[in-house]
Amino acid sequence: MPKTIANPRLPPPPPGKYPAKAHAKRVAKYIADNGGPTGGVIWLEGRRTAMVEDDDQAMHFRQRRHFFYLTGCDLPDCYFAYDIAADTSTLWIPPVDPESVMWAGMPLLPDQALANFDIDNVKTTDDLKSDNFAIGLLRKENKALLVIEDRADLAIFSSPNTYAHPTIETTLLRPAIENCRVVKDEYEIALIRHANIISSYAHEQVLASVHAASNERELNAVFVMHCHANGCREQAYGCICASGPHASTLHYVHNDDSLHGKLNLLLDAGGEYSCYCADITRTFPLNGRFTEESKEIYTLVLKMQSEAMSLIKAGVRWEDCHMLAHRVAAEGLQKLGILDQKLSIDDILKSQITTRFFPHGLGHYLGMDTHDTGGNANYSDPDPYLAYLRVRGTVPACAVITNEPGIYFREFPLRQELADGKWKSVVDESVLERYWTVGGVRIEDDILVTESGYENLTTVSSSLEAVEGMVNGV
Repeated sequence: MPKTIANPRLPPPPPGKYPAKAHAKRVAKYIADNGGPTGGVIWLEGRRTAMVEDDDQAMHFRQRRHFFYLTGCDLPDCYFAYDIAADTSTLWIPPVDPESVMWAGMPLLPDQALANFDIDNVKTTDDLKSDNFAIGLLRKENKALLVIEDRADLAIFSSPNTYAHPTIETTLLRPAIENCRVVKDEYEIALIRHANIISSYAHEQVLASVHAASNERELNAVFVMHCHANGCREQAYGCICASGPHASTLHYVHNDDSLHGKLNLLLDAGGEYSCYCADITRTFPLNGRFTEESKEIYTLVLKMQSEAMSLIKAGVRWEDCHMLAHRVAAEGLQKLGILDQKLSIDDILKSQITTRFFPHGLGHYLGMDTHDTGGNANYSDPDPYLAYLRVRGTVPACAVITNEPGIYFREFPLRQELADGKWKSVVDESVLERYWTVGGVRIEDDILVTESGYENLTTVSSSLEAVEGMVNGV
C-alpha cells in the first residue's frame, strides 16, 4: 500500500453543526444582564471580498470572528440578523452570479446553507435591496439595532419608506461577544482539540525532518504542509521558526536563515481548523542532543511550566501563575550561577532582572483568535512583570489558555545594560557568557481549564528525552 500524504490515523473532526444559535442567545442574555435592551435586533456583517491592489485576484479571505461566532458561516459578503424577542436568526448569502460560476463554480445555495449552518432562515443578499427587508426586520417592538461600530453599513435601514427607524446601539455588542467567547462550549473545545491534534502531529514531523533540513524555511514548510494535508488549511498565525540566537526574538518572522552552526531551533506554530486555533511551541536541538547549557535551560523552562500548571483550575488568578513562573525562573537562574547566589529570591524578584530573561506573559486565551478576546490586558501597567500579561484576573472553567514560559538570552538590551553596570550586583557575566548561544527556549501547550484542574489539549510531548528522541528518529 503506498504511503499517504495525510495521516489516516488522525481522528476525524467533530461532527454536527457549529452551535451558532446558542451563541446568539448567550450574547443577547449577556447584553440584557449588563443593562442593555432585552429585545431588538443584533446585526452583523461578514468580511467582504477585497481585491489585491492593481490585480484581478481576491485577497486572502479571513472571516470576522464576531460574525462567525454567531453564524458558523465562513463565506464572504454575508449579513446576519438575530431578532432577540422572536429568537429567530437570519443569514443573507450572495446570490448566484452566472459569470462567477464560469470561473469559480457554483456558490453555496440557500438550502445548502440552511443545512450546513445553525440558522433559522437563509436568504440571498438581493433581498437586502428591498424596502420590505428593513420593514420586516424592524417591527415596532424591535426598535433597537445592536451593531459593532465601524463594522456595519447602516444605509439599508435609512430608506424613507421604512417607518420603524431603529435606535442604533454601537457600544454593547462587541464586549458582549468578546466576553462570551472566553468560556467555550463542548463543540468549540472539540474544534480546538482537533486543531491541536493536527498541529501536534505537524510538530512531530518537523522534529523528524531536522536532519534533512539546512534552512529554517524548510522546517517552516514541513509544518505548514502537514497541517494543510490533514485539514488545517489555515495557519493560526505566522510560524516562528527561529534557529540559534533568533530564538531570543519572541515573534521572529524571517524564517529563512541557515541552520548551520546553530544549537537549537524554536518552533512556535499552530494550525487553524474551522476558525479555531492551536498555539504550540517546542524547542529542540538541531543535532539531536542538547548541549549542557541548553539542557539546563530547557529543564528550567519545563519546571516553570509544570509549577504554573499545578495552580491551574477554575478561579485561579492568572497573575499568581505568572509570578510563580518568575519565581521558579529566579531560583533556576541563581542555581546555575547566572544570578548572584548571595541574593535572596525576593531580592532577585525585586530587582526585576527576570523580566530580561522572561519578558512576556505566561499565556493568553485561545479560541478563534490566537490571542483571543476577554483577557482584559493592561499594557500600560507600570509593573514590568505585568505589562505584557494578556490575561488579568481569574480564569473560568471551560476557558482555553496557553501556558508558555520561556528563558531567552537577548543581546538587546541586556548586553548594553551589563556594559552600563545596571546589573552589576545581580548578574554574573562570566557565567552568563556560556549561555548566549542557547538563544531561547519556550515550551507552550494549550490548556483547557476545568473546575478541579486542567486538561492539556496539546499532544506532542515536551519531555527532554522525547524531544531528543524525535529528532533522532527514536
